[in-house]
Amino acid sequence: MMDSDVLHLPAPAKLNLMLRIVGRRKDGYHLLQTVFQFIDHCDWITLRRRSDGVIRLVNPLPTVPEDQDLTVRAAKLLRKFTGIGYGVEIEIEKNLPMGGGLGGGSSDAATALLGLNVLWRTGLSLQDLMVLGLQLGADVPVFINGRSTWAEGVGEVLTPLDLPEPWFVVLVPGCHVSTAQIFSAPNLTRNNKPITISDFLAGQQENHCLPVVSELYPEVRAALCGLGRFAHAKLTGTGACVFAAFAEEADARAAVAALEREWLVFFARGRNRSALHRALKLA
Repeated sequence: MMDSDVLHLPAPAKLNLMLRIVGRRKDGYHLLQTVFQFIDHCDWITLRRRSDGVIRLVNPLPTVPEDQDLTVRAAKLLRKFTGIGYGVEIEIEKNLPMGGGLGGGSSDAATALLGLNVLWRTGLSLQDLMVLGLQLGADVPVFINGRSTWAEGVGEVLTPLDLPEPWFVVLVPGCHVSTAQIFSAPNLTRNNKPITISDFLAGQQENHCLPVVSELYPEVRAALCGLGRFAHAKLTGTGACVFAAFAEEADARAAVAALEREWLVFFARGRNRSALHRALKLA
């Protein structure tokens, strides 16, 4: 929904269809290769423009102080960069699990930046917003760019991809995976061989974090086994969520019906263009 003072926008989830760790920089950041695809399962962000300059989060998460919330940080960053005088009231309908590997916080931040760029009439380009978004998190530019993407470096070198758009079943284990814990694990292999986009499309789609996550989080290991009864199950990012692709909606629905007796599970369509870009009618 859009009008002159209020925007109600989706913040879609992403899946990492593969994740390779191919090195480590001197500053400690890991060099990655990964592929992002969006799914039509979203948080929802309502932005109400204020004329008094106040930036306020209506419903902070119990575990996240308001000034640490990525949507608030995004609003403050955009205002500082543009010098705009407006404020905003932010309301978040949270559907994406925290620590699930679906990019919820990064997606919320990207939606805030893109929405406020419209609401505050700042006129920044997508590239401008991607540079700003990188200050908030490595995945934020991907959500601002809004396209299925091959990403390299620390996640900032992006190449658009045109991928099949299957139905994905996503299973949510009852745990929160710490990305920092996974990337600092002594048994994480960090010198894997880089591959090409052609290699990925030909089927090289490993997740190098999977062995560490499975060892540290038995809930994830159990989820992979549960979903694996219906299709090849994979880990998104560092987890905790696991997913599998289905060519037919009916097969995805059948897997959900069988799994939901024991697990929190949902299905959604894969998308090469994010729901946010579609809502804002971006080219």
